[in-house]
Amino acid sequence: MPKKYTIPPFLEGVVTPGAYERWLVRKANAHVKRDRKRGHTCSGSAYREAIHAAVMHSDGVDAYTGEKLHWHLMSTYKNEDSQKGRHAYKAGFALLPTVDHVTAEATEASFKICSWRSNDAKNDMSHQQFIELCERVLKHSGFRVERPG
Repeated sequence: MPKKYTIPPFLEGVVTPGAYERWLVRKANAHVKRDRKRGHTCSGSAYREAIHAAVMHSDGVDAYTGEKLHWHLMSTYKNEDSQKGRHAYKAGFALLPTVDHVTAEATEASFKICSWRSNDAKNDMSHQQFIELCERVLKHSGFRVERPG
């Protein structure tokens, strides 16, 4: 049976089409469940389409840092191993690809692909709020930040 979602070229030979589609379905379902709890109307099919489009657009890199994501880690995180290894275990998954809402209060299926580390750092901030936070961190550390243009 043909798969509904074509595996992105950068994932060929890294994960199987079936593994990619299972990951896509799980990520969409998790976001639908969370967003419905927040009172949003959403559908699994719309979220799968939007997440797949975000993956294709990502070219395999973190939308916020440009770092190459470790797609081979997809679906390998184990809670029981995390409890044993604690911070060191989770640190090994810093570049695990994950799905981020463009804004936390988004009522439409609008996503970016980023690392788990970036998603944790951004949390529920909008893209602009995250940029402003990063700018404050850099300035506090003695860097000069200049906006492009």
